[in-house]
Amino acid sequence: MIAVVTILMAFSLGFFLKSHLAANVAYAIAYLWAFTYQTLYLMLDSIANPGSKSAAFSPDEFPWSYGAVALTIFGVGFGLVAAGRLVRQRRLVSAK
Repeated sequence: MIAVVTILMAFSLGFFLKSHLAANVAYAIAYLWAFTYQTLYLMLDSIANPGSKSAAFSPDEFPWSYGAVALTIFGVGFGLVAAGRLVRQRRLVSAK
């Protein structure tokens, strides 16, 4: 879910919003909403099925890999916001 939010929103926010700060804040809010929802969904599934192979988390260990992947996706999103802004600026310059 966080990857989908990143792909759908980050570039377009960078492209369509004039303010770089506003684009980054809007992306961060959308990402963090999706991150919270996704984490809760996965945690509830892991608690309901503690021995299941399909559970995302194991109750006896801290999910470092999940945190690393989520942080990487968050960083890539900020890169996409910057790329969207760069594309917008180049289109404005070439249109003149």
